[in-house]
Amino acid sequence: MALFLRTANGFIRGGKRHSFLLARAFTSTSGRFEINKIYPSAVEAIKDLKSDTTLLAGGFGLCGVPDTLINALHSKPSIRNLTAVSNNAGVDGSGLGVLLASGQISKMIASYVGENKTFERKYLTGEIELELTPQGTLAERCRAGGAGIPAFYTPAAFGTVVQTGELPVRYNSDGTVAAYSQPREVRVFDGKSYVMEEAIRGDIAFVKAWKADSLGNCQFRFSAANFNGAMGRNATLTVVEAENIVPVGDIDPAAVHLPGIYVDRVIQSTTPKSIEKFTFTKDAEEQSATLGTGETASRRERIIRRAAKEFKNGMYANLGIGMPMLAPTFVDPSITVQLQSENGILGLGPYPRRGGEDPDLINAGKETVTLAPGASIFGSDESFGMIRAGKIDLTILGAMQVGMYGDIASWALPGKIKGMGGAMDLVSNPGKTKVVVTMEHCDRKGNAKILEKCAFPLTGRTCVSRVITELGVFDVDFEKGLTLVEIAEGVEVDEIRAKTGAPFSVSDGLKPML
Repeated sequence: MALFLRTANGFIRGGKRHSFLLARAFTSTSGRFEINKIYPSAVEAIKDLKSDTTLLAGGFGLCGVPDTLINALHSKPSIRNLTAVSNNAGVDGSGLGVLLASGQISKMIASYVGENKTFERKYLTGEIELELTPQGTLAERCRAGGAGIPAFYTPAAFGTVVQTGELPVRYNSDGTVAAYSQPREVRVFDGKSYVMEEAIRGDIAFVKAWKADSLGNCQFRFSAANFNGAMGRNATLTVVEAENIVPVGDIDPAAVHLPGIYVDRVIQSTTPKSIEKFTFTKDAEEQSATLGTGETASRRERIIRRAAKEFKNGMYANLGIGMPMLAPTFVDPSITVQLQSENGILGLGPYPRRGGEDPDLINAGKETVTLAPGASIFGSDESFGMIRAGKIDLTILGAMQVGMYGDIASWALPGKIKGMGGAMDLVSNPGKTKVVVTMEHCDRKGNAKILEKCAFPLTGRTCVSRVITELGVFDVDFEKGLTLVEIAEGVEVDEIRAKTGAPFSVSDGLKPML
C-alpha cells in the first residue's frame, strides 16, 4: 500500500515528492458552504449593539428610512448616548424621531431639522448636540468614509458659519450657546476657495432596501436610494432591512446598488412605509389657491411667471421648494427642461394624481412626485456630485435676504432652526450654475429683503446672478453690485428704491417685466 503525505506544494509518495498545481473550484456544488446573512428578526440583528456608538441611518424625510431597525433599537432603551448620522431625524413619532424622544440620541449630524419639533426643541434647550452639515457635504463625508478617504475639499459653505466655526453645536438650557463648531481649513485651487471636511465613519449602519438576498446584495427603489448606499458602505457593521428577501440570482447583477461585500446582516422589513407630504396635481383653480389670495396671490404669480422665462430648451435645472417649484407650470410647452432633485432624481415629472402617490417617489421638499419619461435615479452622493461639478445649468431658490454683491441668506432665522439642507451646495458653483432668487421684495413687516449686506446667516457668498421680485428683476455683478433690468407694470423706479435696502443702477435698456 502506497503512503501519501500532503505538503504545501504537493504529495510525497514512497519518499518521492510529486508536485502539482492545486486548483480551487468556485462553481456551485451541493456540498458548498452557503453564505447566509439573513437574521430572523431586527432585535436579533442588533443584539450586540452597544451604547456610545455612531449610528448611520439611510433615508430622506420619511422615504427609505429603516424604521423596522430603528423601532427595534427603540425597544432597547438601555442603549444610549448614540451619535446618529442622517440627513434628518424624521418627524415626531417616526424615523429617528422616536430615538430622539426616548433620549437615546445625544448627538445628531444632519443637514436638516425640518418640521421635527422635538429635534428643534432638544437642540435649542441643550438636550442634544447638533452638527449641522450641508447636505451634499454630509453625503460626501459618508461616501468618503466608506471609500477610505479621510478628508476632502468642497466649495460648499465657504464664507458661511459652517466654515468660520460660528455655528452653535450645543446650547445651554437658558438658550445661550455652550459650544460652537470648529472652523474649517480653507485652501485655494485654481483661484477658488475650498473648505476641508473630514470623513465620517460609522460603527453601525441601518439601511433600507427594496430587495436583498442572502449574500447581502441590495437593490433600492426610486428615491428611496438617497443616503442608503453611502451609509451602507461606511460602517463596521451594516444591517439591511429589505422589503423583499429574494433568492440569490433574482437581482440582476446590473441592478445591484449595494454589493453584499458591504452588508453583514439582512432582516425582513415589517414597518409600513410613510409619506410626509401628500402633494397632488392641481387644476387651474386649485393652483391659484396655492399662491394665496388677493394681492399676495397676484404678487407671487407675477414672480413665478417671470421665473419661468429663465428656462431654456435642454437645460438641467434644480428648483427650491415653494414658489420655484411652481415655475414649470408656466414654461412654454415648446421648451423641454430636465428637473433635478438633490435626493437622487433627474427627470422629475408632475405631482401625481390623487391615489397615484408612491412613498418611494418624493422630491427635495418631501412632496410626492412622478418621474418623467427618461428619468434616472441615483444616490444623494452622486446627486450632489453633479451639483458641485456645475452640471446643473440653473437653480432657482427662495431667500430671506440677498446682498447687493450676490450673497444669499435662506436657511436660518434668529431663535429658529431648520437647517441648510442642500442649498449651500446648490449655490457653490455660480461660475457654471446660474443662481436665480425668487422672493417678495419686502418681508411681512415691510422690511427690505435686498440689502447691502445680509443680516441673517449666509447660505453662500457672491453666488446670486439674478433676483426676481414682484417689483422687478435685478442682475447682480459680484464686484459692481445690482442693476435693475426689468420693471413691473405700474411700478416706478422711485418705489423700488424706497423698498430696497441697497443702492442699484438702472439699466439704460430697462424693459417691462416679462
